Amino acid sequence: MKYKRLNTLLVTALFTSYASAVEVKFADSAWDGITIPAGQQCQKFGGKNPITPKLAITELPAGTDSIVLEYSDRDSQKMDSGGHGVMSYALSGTVTSVEIPSVAGHSFELPPQFKMIEAHRSPGWDKAGAYMPPCSGGKGHAYYVTVKTMKGEMETSATVLEMGKF
Repeated sequence: MKYKRLNTLLVTALFTSYASAVEVKFADSAWDGITIPAGQQCQKFGGKNPITPKLAITELPAGTDSIVLEYSDRDSQKMDSGGHGVMSYALSGTVTSVEIPSVAGHSFELPPQFKMIEAHRSPGWDKAGAYMPPCSGGKGHAYYVTVKTMKGEMETSATVLEMGKF
């Protein structure tokens, strides 16, 4: 199964149009990119204080001043392409790597450095908030996060990281 995840990352790298190769990994061993960890699904389906996975990002392009995180469900047209929430994380100073902390699901209160760009698109399905954790009811939907590096308003790279299935 680790080879499947590696292949996904390689395919993403091959089809990106950016010169820079940003590396994105989970900074929490509970996340393996295959299965959503127990308790990290939405409250509607038994989630216990669900949060976004903590991410380690390296090889940031020069001048990167923020990172945009788009959380998605590949198997739901409504919830794909950022449907589970879009937020940015501001960087201070010149950095080449960063660890993005977790954000609580079902909340509009974000930690410092975060800014909500778009709340999740289905507040009637489960509790409203900036991020809705995986919420397919265990139907095997594939969840992912698109990590975009930004220099001002210009996107300088985009990397997809598979979160896992639920």
